[in-house]
Amino acid sequence: MTLSPIGFSLFLGAASLSLTPSAFAQETIAETTAETALAAEAGPLDARLRALYEAETEWRHKEFHLVKDDQRWVQGDRFASETAETQAKRLAYWQDVLRQLDAIPVDQLSAEEQVNAAVFRQMIWEQVNSLEYKTYEAPFNSDTFFWGGLNPRTGYSNAARYRDYLGRMKDIPRYFDENITNMRAGLARGYTVPRVGIEGRDTTIEAYTVTGEDNPFYDAFRNMPDSIPEKEQAAMRKEALQSIKTEVAPAYASLLRFMREDYMPGARTSIDAYALPDGKRFYQDQIRLYTTLDLTAEQIHQIGLQEVARIDADMQATMKATGFIGTFAEFLAFMRTDPQFYAKTPRELLSYAAYVTKKMDGKLKDSFNLLPRYRFTIRPVPDAIAPIYTSGRGGLESCLFNTYDLPSRPLYNLTALALHECIPGHSFQAAVALEAPDRPEFRKDIYFSGYGEGWGLYTEWLGTKLGMYETPYEEFGRQTFEMWRAVRLVIDTGIHTKGWSRQKAIDYLASHTALAQRDVETEVDRYISWPAQALAYKLGEISIRKLRAKAEAELGTAFDQRSFHDTYLALGAVPLPVMEAKMEKFIAAEKAKLAVSEEVAQ
Repeated sequence: MTLSPIGFSLFLGAASLSLTPSAFAQETIAETTAETALAAEAGPLDARLRALYEAETEWRHKEFHLVKDDQRWVQGDRFASETAETQAKRLAYWQDVLRQLDAIPVDQLSAEEQVNAAVFRQMIWEQVNSLEYKTYEAPFNSDTFFWGGLNPRTGYSNAARYRDYLGRMKDIPRYFDENITNMRAGLARGYTVPRVGIEGRDTTIEAYTVTGEDNPFYDAFRNMPDSIPEKEQAAMRKEALQSIKTEVAPAYASLLRFMREDYMPGARTSIDAYALPDGKRFYQDQIRLYTTLDLTAEQIHQIGLQEVARIDADMQATMKATGFIGTFAEFLAFMRTDPQFYAKTPRELLSYAAYVTKKMDGKLKDSFNLLPRYRFTIRPVPDAIAPIYTSGRGGLESCLFNTYDLPSRPLYNLTALALHECIPGHSFQAAVALEAPDRPEFRKDIYFSGYGEGWGLYTEWLGTKLGMYETPYEEFGRQTFEMWRAVRLVIDTGIHTKGWSRQKAIDYLASHTALAQRDVETEVDRYISWPAQALAYKLGEISIRKLRAKAEAELGTAFDQRSFHDTYLALGAVPLPVMEAKMEKFIAAEKAKLAVSEEVAQ
């Protein structure tokens, strides 16, 4: 990040585009030979780098109490320590790792290890940077909470994971107390989540303060696998109810009191990151952290304004295609209020989303060569968090859609939302990553927002190529989503560097999109309390579409989007500069193959 484009000469080399076809092919062969020679010479340095990241991976798994479950690392029978003393030790450890990494001449590594080094540096820099700012003193925002997601969406597949879950339930009081201590330290130095960004978030705690089977922590025990003997199941259920009574519910009740009596009244009233300690440097580092790019806030703001103008013209054209007579503002009002665009029941909304994902299933063969085996399911957002949750979110096991307040959940957005969150977006992407080519352990669970969220937004656009949008209204919904991500570039930088008020941000977002008012306010509060995170989506998508356009221009009718997509997803999460270099190399290799075939044909 600070050194992004990572400060490395990646030598992922594309041949000069001015070469003749035969010379191009010869240059590519020579390049491959050079890489082979470099790999042979880089052996000791490669081994030195591998020893460093393998040692860090082993340390991290122990430090955060992770255990291997099938192909993934998951939380074990307790949570990691969150004390200030532990955080200081982690900072010292990761700083030392960076020093060791800096001592390795990266440009002398083999090509694959150069990529590993770039990913590893970004990952470690993020940890060091966050700990230097003591971000653990504000361990949540308007969207994501340290107290949320501790209970699983579904049950577990074996008894060992249930025992780990029971262990974590018993560990919640300690885990919460340490976070509360950190939050008190943040309050004391003025480092808090903005008050306006957390109003109402305390309600997400309430459902967990009850005892008995109504507590969401018990849900995982309702349907346990038959592989666990009934007697053992009964014992675990009994233990769970006891833990909910003596540990879980009291810990959540204590947290709720702290939030309402101490934290929320004491949280800062300013909304900009610049108001934080060392705020200007902090925001710039957050930009690097989430986008993996060396762009300034002003550069991003201008990119946003340009994108807003471009997409606005597209939306105006689509409005006319619907036959609507009136102003753009009147059309937005029509889209937000006409009953034809809204589900009458939660089942109707979920069924619509299921239709979109199943329709996309039939398009996969035209978009990818590699189709992963792992499958996701569709679920409603849990009631406990639905009022403040986003419209949808996808992951490996499930894709969530919010069925709370149906008049705020327009169906014309669902095609774009399902493509982004489910397939071929995040759920599909996660499944591909699970079955990816062998790579170092530390790269298997890593996530960079520019790479991951850029892909999600790209898949919304890809739907236009696949005939996924059946009406002008659905296309307008897609454009609304694209505009939403472009507007973020303007709003996020506006709030944190230009003195924008919350209301100005709300008005700007509402006037440019057909998003429901609830979503508009939820999103703005997210940008306020989570600086720079929302910038990654549009910047990542711009990068992917730029590369695709280049591939189409240079390969012509030989361009195959299946190979393009497979190559992108096979990379796994990488910083955007690394992704761009690797995709440039893919284009060069495809062009070389094309040149050889054309020469043979002659």
